Amino acid sequence: MMWVWIFLGIALAGLITVGSYAVWLAHKASDLFSELQMLGKRAEELADLVSQVKIPSTE
Repeated sequence: MMWVWIFLGIALAGLITVGSYAVWLAHKASDLFSELQMLGKRAEELADLVSQVKIPSTE
């Protein structure tokens, strides 16, 4: 009967570990998507600045 409690304890610890890892991974994914949005905004700003550059003609 003792083995049952030992295996249940190990299973519970495993479930807690998997749950904690899932929460951590969700936070990291959220941070990544936030950074990708910021990168998109910066790319738009760069494209706007490049479009404003006027190169004089050498003719």
